[in-house]
Amino acid sequence: MCGIAGFIAAESGMSSDVVRDTVSRMTNRLSHRGPDDSGIWFDPAIPVALGHRRLSIIDLSLLGHQPMISASGRYVLVFNGEIYNYRELRGDLGHYRFRGTSDTEVMLANFERYGIPESLKRFNGMFAFALWDRNDRILHLACDRFGEKPLFYGSAGRTLIFGSELKAITAHPAFDQTIDPDVVPLFLRYGYIPKPYSIYRNARKVEPGTCMSFRWEKLPECPEPEVFWAARDAATAAVSNPFRGTSVDATNELEKLLADSVRMRMVADVPLGAFLSGGIDSTAIVALMQKYGSQPARTFTIGFKEESYNEADHARAVAKRLGAEHTELFVKPAEAMSVIPQLSSIYDEPFADSSQVPTFLVSQLARRHVTVALSGDGGDEVFGGYNRYVWAGQVWEWVRRYPLALRAAAARILTSMSPAGWDWWSQLAPSRLNVRAPGNKMHKLASILDSGSQKEIYQRLTSQWYDPGDAAIHGVELPVNMTDPDIWNAVPTFLQRMMLMDAIGYLPNDILVKVDRASMAVGLETRTPYLDHRLFEFAWSLPDEWKVRNGNGKWLLRQVLDQHVPRGMMERPKAGFGIPIDIWMRGPLREWAESLLDETRLRQEGLLNSKLIRQKWAQHVTGSHNWYSQLWAVLMLQSWLDTRGNVPVPDQNVRIDAVQ
Repeated sequence: MCGIAGFIAAESGMSSDVVRDTVSRMTNRLSHRGPDDSGIWFDPAIPVALGHRRLSIIDLSLLGHQPMISASGRYVLVFNGEIYNYRELRGDLGHYRFRGTSDTEVMLANFERYGIPESLKRFNGMFAFALWDRNDRILHLACDRFGEKPLFYGSAGRTLIFGSELKAITAHPAFDQTIDPDVVPLFLRYGYIPKPYSIYRNARKVEPGTCMSFRWEKLPECPEPEVFWAARDAATAAVSNPFRGTSVDATNELEKLLADSVRMRMVADVPLGAFLSGGIDSTAIVALMQKYGSQPARTFTIGFKEESYNEADHARAVAKRLGAEHTELFVKPAEAMSVIPQLSSIYDEPFADSSQVPTFLVSQLARRHVTVALSGDGGDEVFGGYNRYVWAGQVWEWVRRYPLALRAAAARILTSMSPAGWDWWSQLAPSRLNVRAPGNKMHKLASILDSGSQKEIYQRLTSQWYDPGDAAIHGVELPVNMTDPDIWNAVPTFLQRMMLMDAIGYLPNDILVKVDRASMAVGLETRTPYLDHRLFEFAWSLPDEWKVRNGNGKWLLRQVLDQHVPRGMMERPKAGFGIPIDIWMRGPLREWAESLLDETRLRQEGLLNSKLIRQKWAQHVTGSHNWYSQLWAVLMLQSWLDTRGNVPVPDQNVRIDAVQ
């Protein structure tokens, strides 16, 4: 795992010292991603410069140093990530003479033999790279299939800038840091800024499964991304060619594929462990690490004193059952809240998934003991684990039978009681029916009762602000994959549509961003076995009933886990990785939130509807409504603005396209 940065300018005339100093400044902003080594390569005659910060994982010697030049001298590469099948690829290259044992050198050898498009299809891994072709004067920027590794690019006049994080982009002295007001409604809806957009007008993100090839003589022209793998295409191809075996056959095939994915991701020349919540996804990963590893797996969990948010006890029991070497840390509220002021610098742009806090804390814990940690991320999206997959279809079947007026009345009844009131009454229910934050879920249910379509139900369930145009004064919701009707209709069932939308939206823009930035902030590499494209393609060939059955998700994955852990240990309601942020906002975080939501400040900034925000805040503080999700998005935007001082905002009546 590393950090990369650099630039290529269409105009010559920069001195060697200026080129070197500029790329060094950009790269040094990424020292947290690569604390072990650094390097730069540049050609002032172009000028072009590539910079690298290294977190040494495979081939710890200087032979793994980057930027790395190919054997012929044609290509120069800076690379962030891991190619898990690099040994197999190395073997396929026959008598090619390698200098070291790194996957970076294997990538370069593949580029020279097979070309870039074919090589990308051969790589099984997580990666973001910049490859300079010295012969054709082309800079190639590419990201892995799921977008596990980030890569930003931006323009500064006729200069193209790139980096693993926005902080590297903004380190370039010519970059204009004017924000893009049109992404504010998108951020308020989703709690993240979807790819390819960024918070800055002149910066964008390379999308998953694509390569962008910038020709020096055509700068600042921005090329169309070339797609080498797309979740939509993989899903539709698998649906049209379904798995032909029995469920027993599928269980055996799934264990085989998942075990191979885990084994590949256990290759490292540094200490390795895993995050363990005790849920299905992480437990299956650790069980296979135990089965195929040469020593006990090292596992890490954080706990909270608040019982409804604490998973440490269950994780400890699972680790004991599996024989893992377990480490846990109980976090006090003050320790968790101390992370919040750091979030803006960790994430570089507004990001509002409150589980970013415990993700940072468990990464910090793991980094004290290991350099690499496997995680269970992706299991929900690939095998049907989210609660909405289980009950959204049931709600739709009920909703469509009744007139809108009746549904609206039912919604009013559900919201007539505050979330706290529903929480109190839920205590009288049998323990097997207990769920976290039942009041919030009742209000969530009420919010979708008047939906007119499956797509509307899904959008409401995945939106923080259902009508972000009400909260954002300026800007329009830009087009994104999640609202593309062609993608929604690419697969036939409601379950499949939700899962595909999550795979192209929530997963790359929220889950993977959250984990990458939190872990890399402490110099920890995370690897996700569920995001092996072979697993994804296999899972999509399976019938829906092997994913969601009898009110539970991940049915087939549970069959695999039954072979390693008694089913009784997994029989508990699904819980997210959360913190009681709604309660803290009414208590110890109230003063911090109040300062960021000051009405005068909101009016002066001119981005948000101050009256509406203050109304939501007042209702949340009194407990009549729980608006923590909507308010957390606003607070993360305000906190980001606060840490950056006077960030330029363009004329709201003028739309300026980013990255020409």
